[in-house]
Amino acid sequence: MGVKKLSVSLLKHTPGPEEAIAMGAKLCYSPAGLEELKRGVKERDQGTFLARLIDSGHLSPIEHASFTFGIEGVSRSLLAQITRHRIASFSVKSQRYVSEVSAQNEDGVFGYIVPPRIEALGPGAVEVFKKQMKQVQEWYDYWVEKLGNHGEPTYEDARFVLPNAAETKLLVTMNARELLHFFSLRCCNRAQWEIRALAVEMLRLVKKAAPVIFRDAGPGCVNGPCPEGKMSCGKITEVREQFKNV
Repeated sequence: MGVKKLSVSLLKHTPGPEEAIAMGAKLCYSPAGLEELKRGVKERDQGTFLARLIDSGHLSPIEHASFTFGIEGVSRSLLAQITRHRIASFSVKSQRYVSEVSAQNEDGVFGYIVPPRIEALGPGAVEVFKKQMKQVQEWYDYWVEKLGNHGEPTYEDARFVLPNAAETKLLVTMNARELLHFFSLRCCNRAQWEIRALAVEMLRLVKKAAPVIFRDAGPGCVNGPCPEGKMSCGKITEVREQFKNV
């Protein structure tokens, strides 16, 4: 496996996510029945209504739309960060049930992520990092053999030598409201580089599926003052321009 790169896809989402949200919001204020509401929503462009809904801070209806992402080429370090977002569902490749034995990997080394700052040091530094990962693979294989190579009971202990750089794969489902919160934190320049890259790609994908809901999504400074205060990156103009074009 060796070096892996980020890959994100939007696998599924609520059909007609913006229509579902509009129905939920209009139900709160209308005496009409559900079928009548459904027809009215389908017959009209809901863009202006939804924009007004979000601007007013009435966000509970947008929880009716959910989005499921397939994510590969990310580290276990990222996994520790993203699972802090509690209003989400996660399915993750298990190091307990899935072996990282070298013989099962294409090039004899488990998949791993190389941090950009190490890449920026040049080919020599990357080569050192690769050798270190190969050494970890040898340690892992040693413990698999030493523990008897009995499958799950072996892998669950041998995995303790694997690094944060080890690649994982996951499915993540979030509703639109939680995604807006996720983007406000993780698209920020002060977020860790890997989860920031993931958040920006996720935002690109959902903007295509629900452009009105996510029209102003991004870090907190996109729609107001920087929430980081003295810790601000100081690049609010550049950041706002960047997220206009995401």
